[in-house]
Amino acid sequence: MGLQLPHEPIGTRPFLFLVFLAFLFSVAMRLIWVYQFSGNPSFMWEGQLMINTNDGYFFASGAQKALEGTLAYNPRTPDVLQYGLTFFTTWIVRLTPFDLNTVILYLPAFVSSLVVIPIMLLGRLYQATAFGFFAALIGSIAWSYYNRTMVGYYDTDMFAVMAPMFILYFLIASIKEERLTIALYASLMIFIYPFLYDAGHAVVYGMGIIYMLYMVLFHRNDAFTPKSIILIAIGLTPLFYPLKLALIIGAYIILKRDLIKGKNLIYVAVASVLSFIVFGNIFGVIWSKVYTYSVRGFDEEGLRFYQVKQTVREAGKIPFEVMANRISGSTVGVIVSLVGYLLLIIRHRPFILALPLIGIGIFSLWGGLRFTVYAVPIAAIGAVYLFYVVGSFIANSKIKYAVISILTALMLYPNITHIIGYKVPTVLNHQEVAALHRFKAGASPQDYMIAWWDYGYPLWYYTGLNTLIDGGKHNHDNFIVSEILTTTSALEAARLSRIAVETYIASDYEIIADTLFRNHQEDQVDVAGYLENLRYGNATLPKKTVDIYLYLPFRMLGIFPTVKVFSNIDLQTGESKARPFFYNAQRFQDTPKAIHLGNRISILKQEGQLQLGARKTPIKAFYTVVNQEAGKPKIEVQHVSPMGAVSVVYLASYNQFLLLDDDMLNSTYIQMFIFEQYDTKLFELVSSDPYTKIFRIKI
Repeated sequence: MGLQLPHEPIGTRPFLFLVFLAFLFSVAMRLIWVYQFSGNPSFMWEGQLMINTNDGYFFASGAQKALEGTLAYNPRTPDVLQYGLTFFTTWIVRLTPFDLNTVILYLPAFVSSLVVIPIMLLGRLYQATAFGFFAALIGSIAWSYYNRTMVGYYDTDMFAVMAPMFILYFLIASIKEERLTIALYASLMIFIYPFLYDAGHAVVYGMGIIYMLYMVLFHRNDAFTPKSIILIAIGLTPLFYPLKLALIIGAYIILKRDLIKGKNLIYVAVASVLSFIVFGNIFGVIWSKVYTYSVRGFDEEGLRFYQVKQTVREAGKIPFEVMANRISGSTVGVIVSLVGYLLLIIRHRPFILALPLIGIGIFSLWGGLRFTVYAVPIAAIGAVYLFYVVGSFIANSKIKYAVISILTALMLYPNITHIIGYKVPTVLNHQEVAALHRFKAGASPQDYMIAWWDYGYPLWYYTGLNTLIDGGKHNHDNFIVSEILTTTSALEAARLSRIAVETYIASDYEIIADTLFRNHQEDQVDVAGYLENLRYGNATLPKKTVDIYLYLPFRMLGIFPTVKVFSNIDLQTGESKARPFFYNAQRFQDTPKAIHLGNRISILKQEGQLQLGARKTPIKAFYTVVNQEAGKPKIEVQHVSPMGAVSVVYLASYNQFLLLDDDMLNSTYIQMFIFEQYDTKLFELVSSDPYTKIFRIKI
């Protein structure tokens, strides 16, 4: 069996042409989504498709702030130098004729497609250009990598894997060629990586540690080894950016001129590694990532707040088949990839440096979907390597490459099929953004919008207002907002909104729940009693300094039970309260005797009962709600049985059914959005359409 990569040298121009071809293929695959949705006005705003990831609006808001001067009062909007994505976006808009909406839409496709370069450079490093080309085709568009780097997926994920692949190339190239300049490039890429993807320390730490161990184990007698270790260790050590850059360049010049020799070079290398270990907190960084994505539940100390990781799908455990599909497109594909990678490191040992990327991909079985993306390029390299091993048994060169091409095409097929069928919608639709645009004209940039965290970043971008929670602020304040949106007391909702916002501002943006309830302090507040007083007592409210609005979108209907979870607990004990009943049927079958809502749930018309699996229960009331072009929705109610615990709400305008108990029926969100019922002394409706209702809090 031939494990040696074939000798396929080609000139620079043909190589660059193949790189361009692979890059073009990657971008073209991502433009399929644009072709599918560009004709749909629901996904367009200001003549351009909108993005399809909530987190993208965080970075876009930072660029918007730098370009347009918005969000000046928002303490969480990133500065232009805080993240590479915001920095590059801002300057691309300034230096090109493209507007911000266009740049944030298309940038992921072009940046992520750069991954073909290090993959193909790895092939060229071993004089196996065609090998690199085939791997680049797969690695650039495989399932998980595509999902997190498609057109519109404007997030730092576009750098998360692309940049480490460049680091991997320079590290392997430095081993193979033992050139200090290449080690410098690796160190500089490591230096830049946190600016591009701040959550990737564990990945780079793993690659750097394996590199240093590899050099000591297999190249300890080479003069190049301590020099390369010094450069890599400095690149890995977390230091003030200008200082670290100066140290990297200074060390390179000193080492290049051989100003440190003999044992002194070894001492400097050891000192550099020790500095990295001490200041890098390597075990803490790696363990914190593992712990964050594998441990879920309630806080263990102080008040027992519910952890947001329990509700994030991409942070949950996944079956092997899902992991396999995400990494390679199929179960067979990932097995081929892993076998190929094992054979690759047997014959070409430096590829063991990619082990952290493969390991993180496998960790996705416990950590969640987001980790599969790291393994994609290496899995592609492993798969194509196995194809070459199979091809090595074929003497005829033309037949061999035909077989390799066919196997590569078979590997590409499920991934391309996935791309064609992956019709993910934009974060908001045109009508929702239009409502926010109209609302923005009458609001001040100092004002606050209370909304669930899913909508925080988009609200920044389209209104210029501030929020209490958002896609990156997953802390105890989820309890506060959940309580406001789900309480059955309008007075509590209004009072808590005012108290929360004013406390947030006055405390210089500390965590509101910890401040209000004095969490972790000896005089910790009885939260249940505090909220009870807001409902019925004579609460003293802070002085009003800003206007506060409630953002109630129709799309929150699908996650409303999840929103409720965060406040449906006793914070003193961590025990969940009685679980409220809520069921949303977006599809149903209407028959003469019953309306079948799915999941073995039916409305029995003649009996006036609900069939819940094997159990029957009387319907308390049946509501029909019809939205009107102007004014409040038309509501018809039929009281069925006083013994019933669950009411039925037919949303005629949306053709959906809701089944809900009294707590959910009388909650802030259901009463104010669905029924448009509210206390005019506490709230003022300032924007209303079928997708969005916005209320101003008057107290």
